[in-house]
Amino acid sequence: MNRILFLLIALTTFPSLTWAKQQAKSDERPNILMICVDDLNNWISCMNGHPNAKTPHIDQLAQNGILFTNAHCQVPLCGPSRASIMSGLRPSTTGIYGQIKDDDIRKKNPATENIQFLPEYLAANGYHTMGVGKIFHHHAPKGVFHESGGRAHGFGPKPAKRMNWTSKRTKQYGGTSTDWGPFPAADSLMPDVASVRWAQERLKRTYDQPFFMAVGFLRPHVPWHVPQKWFDMHPLEQIETPPYLPSDRDDLPEIARQLDDLPMMPSTQWAIQSGKWKEIVQAYLACVSFVDHYIGELLQTLKESPYADNTIIVFWSDHGYRLGQKGTFAKHCLWKEATHTPLIFSGTPIRNNIKCDAPTELLSIYPTLLELCGLPVNTTNEGKSIAAYISNGDKRALTKSALTTYGWKNHSLRTSKYRLIHYSDGSSELYDHKKDSNEWHNIAMKKKKTVKQIQHLLPQQNALWAPTSSYRYNPFFINDKKKHSK
Repeated sequence: MNRILFLLIALTTFPSLTWAKQQAKSDERPNILMICVDDLNNWISCMNGHPNAKTPHIDQLAQNGILFTNAHCQVPLCGPSRASIMSGLRPSTTGIYGQIKDDDIRKKNPATENIQFLPEYLAANGYHTMGVGKIFHHHAPKGVFHESGGRAHGFGPKPAKRMNWTSKRTKQYGGTSTDWGPFPAADSLMPDVASVRWAQERLKRTYDQPFFMAVGFLRPHVPWHVPQKWFDMHPLEQIETPPYLPSDRDDLPEIARQLDDLPMMPSTQWAIQSGKWKEIVQAYLACVSFVDHYIGELLQTLKESPYADNTIIVFWSDHGYRLGQKGTFAKHCLWKEATHTPLIFSGTPIRNNIKCDAPTELLSIYPTLLELCGLPVNTTNEGKSIAAYISNGDKRALTKSALTTYGWKNHSLRTSKYRLIHYSDGSSELYDHKKDSNEWHNIAMKKKKTVKQIQHLLPQQNALWAPTSSYRYNPFFINDKKKHSK
């Protein structure tokens, strides 16, 4: 009690003295529970992303901490996004623009060969590290965790025959796992449940040092299959489809259309003509509710454990996802539906019931956790720590823009008011979020002065494609890597 009182007095008397600095003087560093979800956009209730969303456990987590409502990924694609988060480096620094095997992130790449991933840095500073499920692109590089629960291969379970969508797999561009419908019969057959059980068992153990535990969920990554009861939570007749403007793409530069050439994915026009759009939205929401439930079970186990009062929880998704916006069902773009992602910090010592609408990067996760835990700065981190804002509300710690990169020299910048997209051929898109939150009207030609003012925030370094990273599902990127590879 005296220690808690001392901390309260210290933080009140010295606002610049963060909780992390107090922790640095103590042997009782906080544990960390990292929860990462695959392909989760802003369709959770606390973000008001979709009127049919039902996510009570994620909502409670946000209420018990700080929800960053304007957070954005570094890459709108799983592998490079996760490589960026866990390495602390921008894709424009590493050249990791496409998918990459976990064990290849540090291979044949001077920018990454000597970096320490977040779990490794924590281990070097006295943490016991554990991980299960999808954390990097597959699971994790070999030896990154003291304890690894692995992950199931692929994104199953899947029915023997597809239920709704079968794209023709081409030799050149590959295919997609996109499909939807109720399957399998029981939750126990879902890999995410096995991951949660693994984590729950370890939360019941005793540790003689602080721990870092990462739990990665596969859903709502395609295929959108979960048992029937999760679909029943979202009756089809109540489902609303997201806002859609058929002429939305008319004012896009040609390179934007090339980047968005995804022949294996369903188009919005197909979904409208086939009457499947509501079914797709229902399936996605069902997968999100499924994940929310098991996050709730995981958090309940933490609450009942000896670690409830000394654990930081960080919750994020690797990127967003389009459910018909801009003409298709995919991530793979620099528009808001693909870059916008949930980010929540909760638990000890986080202030609670706060929403922050400042533009925020997932790249801030690594340095922020280090500062919150009172650990030395990792000088290789390119993200900005927002720990001072989290611990005592210092807004100077917040960033003024969030940068997303998709391929060589294609960037999106989200400020408090605008989104600027700047392409490698020099063309641009500009959207005013105060007037056009759907990003329907490209005003770059009308607001050339604004474009020029924001452009200075673009990265100065644009590394060529790393030899171990590629993306073969898009014709543009196949040619792009040939032109701009190391």
